[in-house]
Amino acid sequence: MSEIHPTAIVEKGAKLGKGCVVGPGAIVGPEVELGDGCLVGPRAVLEGRVVMGEKNRIGVGAVIGGEPQDMAYQGAKSGVRVGEGNVFREYVTVHRGTKEGTDTVIGSGCFLMVGAHVAHNCRLADGVTLVNGVMLAGYVEVEEKAFLGGAVVVHQFVRIGKLAMVRGQTRIGMDLPPYCMGVATNAVCGLNLVGIRRSGVGVEGRKALERAYEEFFFGGKNRVQAMEAIRSGKDIKEKEVKEFCEFVEKTKRGICHGLRAGDLREEEN
Repeated sequence: MSEIHPTAIVEKGAKLGKGCVVGPGAIVGPEVELGDGCLVGPRAVLEGRVVMGEKNRIGVGAVIGGEPQDMAYQGAKSGVRVGEGNVFREYVTVHRGTKEGTDTVIGSGCFLMVGAHVAHNCRLADGVTLVNGVMLAGYVEVEEKAFLGGAVVVHQFVRIGKLAMVRGQTRIGMDLPPYCMGVATNAVCGLNLVGIRRSGVGVEGRKALERAYEEFFFGGKNRVQAMEAIRSGKDIKEKEVKEFCEFVEKTKRGICHGLRAGDLREEEN
């Protein structure tokens, strides 16, 4: 049985799994489907076609499935699909897709902190963290276990790679490769070595990534030449280097440029 507060509104047609809790003043729309053990906090709103897996937590005042902030939206039937075990803290907003039949997609085990915004048609893989005030524009893709610091702003159609980390208040308008540290507008400075180690990447994988990073950003070659050099070397046998190359080769918006630590300090000053 689910526990629904007397002041909550669960509209006819909504499907709640076992052990769901819907808090005071919350609204659950008629097309919403919640897996077992979901918690909907006070005054949260779930509207449109929202399908969630088990054990998701929706915080106070969060809005999941709201209409997209897109001038092209004309009332199309679209939705939001969410995996399991995610946390949506206070006042998080996740908007549904713009075009007919499309979805905004969030994987499992993600942590979206206070006031984070996920716009229409974004795709978040498993284990993504968005710190307070992060803003993702439409069609952004964030790969698994990426970490975006407070108030990061990401332009539409940009991709953030696996295990990438973005410093708070950074603006990203070009693709950020996996394992890299985004530290300034469209710029990287080093690899997310702590995250890489914690994810279980061995010494050989880490060293191979470091060499690929140096070759790509500071080897004096253009993107095509750098990819050829990396792919022709021994490091391409490492899974992480393959992922780096595949990400770069699929870019449509271009790749963030590299900064040395000294260059970064000059930018900050």
